[in-house]
Amino acid sequence: MTDEQLMRLKVYGNNVQRYRRLLRGNLTEQEREFVERRLTEEQLAIQSLRTNGLVHGTSKVM
Repeated sequence: MTDEQLMRLKVYGNNVQRYRRLLRGNLTEQEREFVERRLTEEQLAIQSLRTNGLVHGTSKVM
């Protein structure tokens, strides 16, 4: 995994923590839906980056 990919993982992870913290607070239904949607997007970005990073890392070794 490149330095840029690792940096992105950290940013996405920080965002996930922030959204989870927000969900523990008092939000309107509309705010909650927005935060839940953003949380899902960030988690998918992490999953995609990890998958692509592992694939690229593996292909470099071969």
